[in-house]
Amino acid sequence: MPDGTTTAHLYRPKLVTILREGYGPALFQKDLLAGLTVAIVALPLSMAIAVASGVSPERGLYTAIVGGFVVSALGGSRFQIGGPAGAFIVLVAATAAKLGLEGLLLTVLLSGLMLTLMGVLRLGSLIRHIPHAVTVGFTCGIAVTILASQLKDFGGLHLMGAEPGPFFPKLAALTQALPTLNPSAFVVGLSSAALIFFLRWWRPTWPGMLIAVVIASVAVTLLHLPAETIGTRFGGLPHGLPTPHLPAMSLALLWKVLPPALSFTLLGGVESLLSAKVADSMTGRKHRSNMELVAQGIANMASALFGGISVTGTIARTATNIRAGARTPLSGMMHSAFLLVFILAAADLASYVPLAALAGVLVVVCWNMAEKEEFLRLMNYWRESSVLLVTFVLTLVEDLTVGILAGCALAALYAVLKRAVREEGD
Repeated sequence: MPDGTTTAHLYRPKLVTILREGYGPALFQKDLLAGLTVAIVALPLSMAIAVASGVSPERGLYTAIVGGFVVSALGGSRFQIGGPAGAFIVLVAATAAKLGLEGLLLTVLLSGLMLTLMGVLRLGSLIRHIPHAVTVGFTCGIAVTILASQLKDFGGLHLMGAEPGPFFPKLAALTQALPTLNPSAFVVGLSSAALIFFLRWWRPTWPGMLIAVVIASVAVTLLHLPAETIGTRFGGLPHGLPTPHLPAMSLALLWKVLPPALSFTLLGGVESLLSAKVADSMTGRKHRSNMELVAQGIANMASALFGGISVTGTIARTATNIRAGARTPLSGMMHSAFLLVFILAAADLASYVPLAALAGVLVVVCWNMAEKEEFLRLMNYWRESSVLLVTFVLTLVEDLTVGILAGCALAALYAVLKRAVREEGD
């Protein structure tokens, strides 16, 4: 079977290619099992990412169901799993706090349009050339920022006012709130994270995140622990998807959402193609980068219409999909279908989930997201380390877009200087 290199330039969804090649019961069985496996991983993670992003948990599920289905159905990768991603937590939370839910949905819709245009204009190959040090720098910066955002729910802290968005003011406010630490919530959060790490070491094929969340929910309910849950903060989840509708729109609001939409687009393109590239390295295949960007764009627009948040390719869930034996994009579509079955049949169970347990899930996500070994390796080379640190620090103290642009600019400057020195030597 060809690896897809000769067709990587095509605007043709991989699903169409698969159906033309022939799809039988043996492939269906493997995709079904993989789809169920990924859904079990995505269920607690989608809710945790939504809560951390400042929206209600069902919006994370809407994103995984609608956006994930579209990514698999139209995407340029056989194995990509789309859905809400931890990398977007900071951007989504800041946009929701500043512009409200309707402003956030319009931002997602606009970024989806931009991603689609990027794919149509064949800009996928340009995104893939972002320097490696920049990618590691902003990934580690996002991981640290997300970790800081979870400390409040992880310890059940009560702040005097709204939680600050910037990194260092946030740490200062959380430090002042330490006397309000809720021991029950802290134990639940710490135990959940510890259990996930333990199961990953002891039984790596088990769904550690789901197991930890279920055990925490049962313990809090039976022991009547004073820990905040999804039910006490948000109420129960709705039984089904909402009716699609366009978010509120005006010229003034469009102007306000344009800057965050550009950030969403940049991060979405980088994350999606990076995830597809990881899938290629695991399977020996070649994704269609521009088709992938088009699919990601359409998925974001569809997610916004159903009240979901940003969609992107998710590295951990895509890798889980591959390891579970997926063969075609139908596994990703099935993962979305399984999540839909959950909210149709068992949405009430989500109200028992402790927020501290979801924070524990994201603590593990942050640990896995941060490329610690690669960060330390790059510190041994002065050019790469300077690009890495500039990107990392600016991602922390400013935002993701500033960090990426500054890191790319510095890397480009080094490349120009190196070329000039080489020409002088000749």
